[in-house]
Amino acid sequence: MAEYLVLIYQDERMAGDTLAAESVTRGHQEFMTNNQAALRGGNAVEYSHAATSIRPDGAGGFVVTDGPFAETKEQIGGYYLLEANDLDEAIDRAKQIPMTEGGIEVRPIHVFTA
Repeated sequence: MAEYLVLIYQDERMAGDTLAAESVTRGHQEFMTNNQAALRGGNAVEYSHAATSIRPDGAGGFVVTDGPFAETKEQIGGYYLLEANDLDEAIDRAKQIPMTEGGIEVRPIHVFTA
């Protein structure tokens, strides 16, 4: 079995709709119940204004700035780490994640060995 990181993107301006948020929350609870055996973790993340980005400054130090790494309309709203036999199975599971807008990105996890 392989692990996949499923990133959930959303337009934060649309996330404030209370009815949609309650519906999506119920949907995530159903997703977690239905995929419990495959889930290895997952959470929602705070809005992008709470992010802090760290980049090398080219001189051996770092530049620390407020805000997300990339300024885009859709930001990461949450993630799941799941186990699947292959990418097709991971995609099938990811399609079950509730969303009213935005999108989902599925990435295989590369496991480093010692």
